[in-house]
Amino acid sequence: MTDLLLDSLQRRMRTMHSLYYQAVSTMEVDHVNHFEREGVLPIAFSLFHYANMQDASFMLITGIPPIWNEEWQDRVKMSIDDHGKHKTVDEMVHQRVGDYEAFKEYQRAVFDRTEAYLDTIDPADLTRVLIAPPYPEQVASTYSARCAGPEGITVLDGFECWLYQHGLRHMGEIELARGFVGLGGMTS
Repeated sequence: MTDLLLDSLQRRMRTMHSLYYQAVSTMEVDHVNHFEREGVLPIAFSLFHYANMQDASFMLITGIPPIWNEEWQDRVKMSIDDHGKHKTVDEMVHQRVGDYEAFKEYQRAVFDRTEAYLDTIDPADLTRVLIAPPYPEQVASTYSARCAGPEGITVLDGFECWLYQHGLRHMGEIELARGFVGLGGMTS
């Protein structure tokens, strides 16, 4: 059963990543940085937030440091060098991508690393507990804490909640926002 679960997770992550690749390949930087109105985050936010959060979450799961560093920031030139998880919409509405091609390289590096790790993970590691209850205040109200079993948030929960489900949420935002800039959705 574990092999079936791992195979499903690997396929779902690759498929979701392919949606992000399709999205960025069918948009220009003007689409990504479009300002709709106050209170509406630009596509740039969703793209960077998700890639950067996958990068950071990967470290929580594997112990491997994030890829994002000062060199990447110098290349990508995000207007706000922050994934924005703990910031308000009012703060993050100003997020913009400076170098779109460099951003796509960063996104691919993050996604490739995750997929490579899933290709080599020992299925037994999926049950390793990352955060045990009682949860710290910052974790207690999260989706992953609600999904976790009595033992706590496991590696599988981390991949499912922090990477897969989180990615789909932001892909939905991107698909909606594409309509604001005259582009259609990508799936039915």
